[in-house]
Amino acid sequence: MWGFLQAVLLIVNSLAILNEERFLVPYGWGFQEMSSGRISPLKAQIIGLLHAVQYLRVPLIGLNVITIVFKLLFA
Repeated sequence: MWGFLQAVLLIVNSLAILNEERFLVPYGWGFQEMSSGRISPLKAQIIGLLHAVQYLRVPLIGLNVITIVFKLLFA
């Protein structure tokens, strides 16, 4: 279970560091794509997830600190 939680944390970290202007927009994954209205619902959900993760950076830092401390103490 602990390994699964670490894997989820790593995936969320990787999504949080994606820069929209440099990485997402050139590939058509920017937030502006949602306003065009001609994208698939799955792509809209993924774009929404990417933007939601951007707002979770501060709690994500706290989770990373807790994970590091836990691994230092108990691993």
